[in-house]
Amino acid sequence: MDGDVLFQKLLVWRDSQARSGPENMAIDEWLMTQLEEVPILRQYQWSGDWVSLGYFQSLRAAKMIFGSTSKYVRRWTGGGVVDHRDDTTYSLMIPRSGQLASMGGSESYRQIHVSLARCLLDRGHSCELVSLDSVINSVACFEKPVEWDLLCQGKKIAGAGQRRTRQGILHQGSVAVKSPDLAELAGYLAKEVITWTPEIEGGLNPRYLSDAWTDRVL
Repeated sequence: MDGDVLFQKLLVWRDSQARSGPENMAIDEWLMTQLEEVPILRQYQWSGDWVSLGYFQSLRAAKMIFGSTSKYVRRWTGGGVVDHRDDTTYSLMIPRSGQLASMGGSESYRQIHVSLARCLLDRGHSCELVSLDSVINSVACFEKPVEWDLLCQGKKIAGAGQRRTRQGILHQGSVAVKSPDLAELAGYLAKEVITWTPEIEGGLNPRYLSDAWTDRVL
C-alpha cells in the first residue's frame, strides 16, 4: 500500500471548537461507536494547557516532567505522555472491515505515518520514519521516538497511540508542527474525501472526567 492511498473514502471532520481534554477523549471514543464502512479523520483543538497520558502511563511521572499546573487526561489509547499546548492533534477511526485493520499494530502505524510523511514532505517539512525504538528512557512521547514515528533533523515531530476494539482501530496522533492543516492529510489517505460534521447528542463516556480514571495505576 506504500505510495498509494489507504482508503477509498474518508469522512473528514475539522473540529474547530476548542474542547477540554475529557471531552476530546470522549468524542474520539464516541466516534468509534459511529463507525460503519467509511473511516473517519478528526482534527481537533484543546481549551487550556492539556497533557494527555497513554493508557498505561503514570500520572505521577507525567507531573514530574510537565508540572502540576497543567491539566491531565488519560487516553484510551497507548503511547507516551503528550503536551498538547503547541501541537496539531488528530484521530483516525478505522472500521474493522478495512484492510488496515487486518494488519498488525506496527504495520498499520507505519502505513498511516507513511501517508503523514508524504503530506509533510510535500509542504516543506523535512522528515523521515524511525526504523527502531529509541534507547532513551522517558515517558514523554516526544523525547522517546519509537518504531515508525517521524523525525525531523533527529528530533521527533510525530507520534501516535492506538487501540483496537470490536469496531476497528482508534489511532490518536500528535504532530509537533502547526502546519499544514491536517485535514490536508485526507488527500494522502483516501481517493474520495467527504467533509463531515457529526451531530453529537449526548452519550459521551463520563469516565474521562473522573480522577479515578486519570489517577489509575495499571
